Amino acid sequence: MGRPRETEQRLVISKTKAAADWQVYILECGDGSLYTGITTALDERLLTHNKGIGAKYTRGRLPVRLVYSETAPDRAIATQREMAIKKLPRPKKLSLIDSFTATDKSSAS
Repeated sequence: MGRPRETEQRLVISKTKAAADWQVYILECGDGSLYTGITTALDERLLTHNKGIGAKYTRGRLPVRLVYSETAPDRAIATQREMAIKKLPRPKKLSLIDSFTATDKSSAS
């Protein structure tokens, strides 16, 4: 009788994880370079990067700061968006960041 409850509990946990929104984000590294990634826990991921245990790219470029983020409904879409952003030339990434910053400032008013 204990088995069905365990299975039900696992299903509930996996449904909760699947329902989490994914975030596509851009970090500005200490050397001025930009890093793009995805996560379901943006605040935790930012802390991980700044502790030096995040992505290999950011480890030697600390500190990092969040300059852009957007929500994606699932991992596949987040990954596609991440790849699209990574392919952008730096000036286009900076324009994307500027539009995010401008939107962020206008919503704070």
